[in-house]
Amino acid sequence: MRSLLVLLCIFLHMESTAQSGTITGIITDKITEKPIEGATVSLSDRTKNAISGKDGSFRITSVPVGRQTILVSYVGYESTSIPNLDVTTGKDLFLTIGIAESFNKLETVVVKASSGKDVAINKLAAVSARQFSVEEVSRYSGGRSDVARLVANFAGVSAPDDSRNDIVIRGNSPVGLQWRIEGIPIPSPNHFSTLGTTGSPVSALNPHVLKNSDFITSAFPAEYGNAIGGIFDLGFKSGNKAKHEYTVGVGAYTGLEAMAEGPMGKRNGSYVIAGRYSIAQFLGSSGGTTAPPIYTDLSLNINFGKSKLGDFSLFGIGGYAEIDLIGKDAREDDLFAFKDEDGFPKSGFSVIGLKHTIPVGANSYIKTTVGGSYSFNTIDNFRYFDYQTPRENKLTNIDIENNTRRFSVSSFFNSRISSQFNIRTGLLLENYRLNATLLTREQQPDDDGDGYPDFNNIIDNKGSFTILQPYAQGQYRLTPSLTFSAGIHTQYFSLNDQLVAEPRGSLSWAFNAKNTISFGYGLHHQNVAEPLLFLNEDVNGELVQTNKELKLVRSNHYVAGYDTRLGDKWRGKLEVYYQQIDKAAIENTISGYSSLTEGAEFIFSTDKSSLVSKGTGFNRGVELTLEKFYSRGYHLLFTSSVFESKYKGSDGVERNSPFNNRFVVNVLGGKEFRTGKVKKNVFSIDTKITTSGGRHFTPIDLLASNTAGYEVKQVGQEYNEQYKNYFRMDLKFSMKLNHRSKKTFHQFYIDLQNITDNDNTFRNQYNRLTGRIDVLSQIGFAPDFGYRYQF
Repeated sequence: MRSLLVLLCIFLHMESTAQSGTITGIITDKITEKPIEGATVSLSDRTKNAISGKDGSFRITSVPVGRQTILVSYVGYESTSIPNLDVTTGKDLFLTIGIAESFNKLETVVVKASSGKDVAINKLAAVSARQFSVEEVSRYSGGRSDVARLVANFAGVSAPDDSRNDIVIRGNSPVGLQWRIEGIPIPSPNHFSTLGTTGSPVSALNPHVLKNSDFITSAFPAEYGNAIGGIFDLGFKSGNKAKHEYTVGVGAYTGLEAMAEGPMGKRNGSYVIAGRYSIAQFLGSSGGTTAPPIYTDLSLNINFGKSKLGDFSLFGIGGYAEIDLIGKDAREDDLFAFKDEDGFPKSGFSVIGLKHTIPVGANSYIKTTVGGSYSFNTIDNFRYFDYQTPRENKLTNIDIENNTRRFSVSSFFNSRISSQFNIRTGLLLENYRLNATLLTREQQPDDDGDGYPDFNNIIDNKGSFTILQPYAQGQYRLTPSLTFSAGIHTQYFSLNDQLVAEPRGSLSWAFNAKNTISFGYGLHHQNVAEPLLFLNEDVNGELVQTNKELKLVRSNHYVAGYDTRLGDKWRGKLEVYYQQIDKAAIENTISGYSSLTEGAEFIFSTDKSSLVSKGTGFNRGVELTLEKFYSRGYHLLFTSSVFESKYKGSDGVERNSPFNNRFVVNVLGGKEFRTGKVKKNVFSIDTKITTSGGRHFTPIDLLASNTAGYEVKQVGQEYNEQYKNYFRMDLKFSMKLNHRSKKTFHQFYIDLQNITDNDNTFRNQYNRLTGRIDVLSQIGFAPDFGYRYQF
């Protein structure tokens, strides 16, 4: 009997210890980023706690699996809560928690639990900013583990194109977005990206190596420049400094995945490295084409630990992709392939950087990042002229070779002058180099009389420029509830020797515990997209880059917001904005063209030379967010935007931009059910419904197209018509299994995208084989699936 009792006790102990996880991390000062020793970190029910050590580290073991909330308190600092932490048995949950010094250092301010997602990590971003987490990227239905598709759920963002992850922010072209990693701008981190674009069909960013990051949509703080649409400010997470952990997985879009992390060296360093390889080539057609894509990517972050010279870390990301678009295999409704063409696109990119942080005195530090990037895309395209006739002839049709190189240095000094006032001043230096060639028969004459369009060299460009961006900004807490931020960003553009100064400012007033109003303003500039800047024009027999002197596009942002706590775990936010744009590139002859309309396709216009900086435009709208943060087993998110996006070309006519969808509505929700004998496993159901107005487009001139043999748009009717409204519903089922006796974790999911198989319009396209206009539909019903194993 005694033996049975002993065995029962051992079994119960295994159940209680094995089905638990660990929460570990570092507590830092939110402004100085210095570790805080002696902070108390505890679960919300106070059953377990830890005290941060000299290096700010803490570790709470035997934490029950499932959703947890932790509380952080320290004398002289505002108490903070971090809710909705998903604890599992397979992997330690690592957190970097910054806490803010109290307005009065001698008192401890208690703040009620807050999700924190509504507050940006960058504390100088007081308006139109939100942070996102890896858990959100994985949780929401229809996301394909893509951070770009995640932010499409946020108010003010439109992405009604299933085939690409372009981000349209408040009516701006996707070109207005800037991607950043660890403080430096990078090329588009996507597979199959092309020169000058910011989106593509497949993301190369592995969300599992990212830490919580910021997404900013208006009136950016002074440290951000050369963007008028938005900022994706990403950072890599640190590896587990206590033990080695591993993850393997597979997914329809993410492919085969392997990830490792753990401690490194004797200075409390760490590493994290992850690689993925597509499996689409084994599953068959997907993404709107019969051709299976092949892509792979690698991400890493190596922290060398602390030394007398400061903290050093090495980070990198790279990707490669290719696809064979074979005409004989193409469907009639193929989005990217044509029956009379064979195309072989390839693309790739890489980013490598070294980050260094060193303290300066008790309340300051200097952070410097040095990095380089490379990107390329090539297309070899062959066309079968006189297709399916006795005279059929296969000729090289398009030959594209593009590559860019960028070297960047970012350095800033950050200091807390007092508990009320902090400053940040620094600079960003970028050197950009471009090589681009395009030889094509498309839309070319037959001057040599061989019966086929001539194979002409349309683009043969080499160019470079340097951008220098010094800035200074500060934040002052006038009262515990009233905060004012202001700064100045300057930008020098070497291509035309233009120097601009951009004031930025925001004011936030929490007039009671539940309600906050905010105001923001920012002046922003951005260079015209590189494919347009370096276009050649034949001037008296000599090729001249006639767009090099184009001015920086200028944009004034005005925004006002109201944030309210509607109840326990409920939040509402309303923002009103106006964006005024001028100095956009337009033609010097009368037309409806503007550079503000570029960026939503794989290529830019190739016939827009001798442009002038006289174009204008505006975006204005209202955004509403209603959100219930996860509690009681479910979460809800409702976002809506009503907006208008217009521009003027050289003809002076005010037109809809192609991105003027007019409205976007997202409804997301999810419910978790605990299963198993001891309720340690989780079955979840998540859904998403999206509807928006269709994009505007220029109608095709069918008669002129049949005469020319290629697609010709109606002159003077630029973006006068609109595709039908977009609608899509996704449904996701997921199962999380926490092992009873081992530190392992399994997750399975199936994501049914466009479950109603709704017919959303992709575009109208001239078919030269039939002489008709085809209406191509976007991707219909498309299931996604995945499995992850952590140990």
